[in-house]
Amino acid sequence: MSSELLQRAQPVKLAIFDVDGVLTDGRLYFLADGSEFKAFSTLDGQGIKMLIASGVRTAIISGRSAPAVERRAQNLGIQHLYQGREDKLDVLDELLGQLGLDYNQVAYLGDDLPDLPVIRRVGLGMAVANADGFVRQHAHGVTQARGGEGAAREFCELIMRAQGSLEAAHAAYL
Repeated sequence: MSSELLQRAQPVKLAIFDVDGVLTDGRLYFLADGSEFKAFSTLDGQGIKMLIASGVRTAIISGRSAPAVERRAQNLGIQHLYQGREDKLDVLDELLGQLGLDYNQVAYLGDDLPDLPVIRRVGLGMAVANADGFVRQHAHGVTQARGGEGAAREFCELIMRAQGSLEAAHAAYL
């Protein structure tokens, strides 16, 4: 883990996640009746819960809308959910205005071109291991794990490590 990433993660007060390809493996599953379902990683969920418990606010910004995402956000305690929003930078600006935060206090984890404007604007903009190559090239860092397979957990633990709260989170389970 680079010292630059740890330095960028220190001031983070808000962590934002994309959904498809980040909190999921990016595949879309449609049933015969037209409904869809998504598979989420429990590792990622635990990481998000620990991050919230450490005092970092969380949000999801997704270009798609799905009831499963709303349910997942509720189950994890994610405070801010924006679905069906293609212009993620506009959502980011709205959210920062509501919370009174600056770009350098935000971390974002994405995987594809719609995420790139936010990745480039925030203090810590990261891509998952299997993100689009152009996105990986412009991110501050890239997770070792793939989207939907622990990348969000890695992202959360990076922030917590930088802020000195990861050891306490782990110790709570001893």
